[in-house]
Amino acid sequence: MKRKASTVTMCLMALISISLAGCVSGLIDRLSNNSPTIPANAATPTNTTTIDGYKRNLAQRIVAVNSTKVYIGRPQALLRAVIVLKFYIDADGQLLRTQIMRTNKDRAAEAVAMLSVKNAAPFPKPDRDLLRKGEIEISESWLFNTDGRFQLRSIADAQMDE
Repeated sequence: MKRKASTVTMCLMALISISLAGCVSGLIDRLSNNSPTIPANAATPTNTTTIDGYKRNLAQRIVAVNSTKVYIGRPQALLRAVIVLKFYIDADGQLLRTQIMRTNKDRAAEAVAMLSVKNAAPFPKPDRDLLRKGEIEISESWLFNTDGRFQLRSIADAQMDE
């Protein structure tokens, strides 16, 4: 009986420790600029009724999900690559397709940009007024520094001077 009680106590202590670690970790993430918080349910409708506002919401989502690949601060003066993607999202926030519109043939940067969109899906549901034929078309630019990390143009800081 005593052994059973100590096992239950140890399990409860482990659960409490895990719960507290998750709370502290989440708090640290929210307080840190380097690790934006990912919305719990990305497919919820957004309050944004403009394409630019919705595009900023998407950029924030992409950055949050791919935070380890994002450059914090001002992008360098001469960028390694600028990749422009066009992607389509349906009324439910599902990614339909993605295509490269501009590239300097940096295959690694292209792959990171494409994967960052895919990883961030599903997206917040777009406002119905933004949809054309049941989808919304978004173009976004990935600005890559020489270290391979990126910022998205719609939420990026101004580039450094040469």
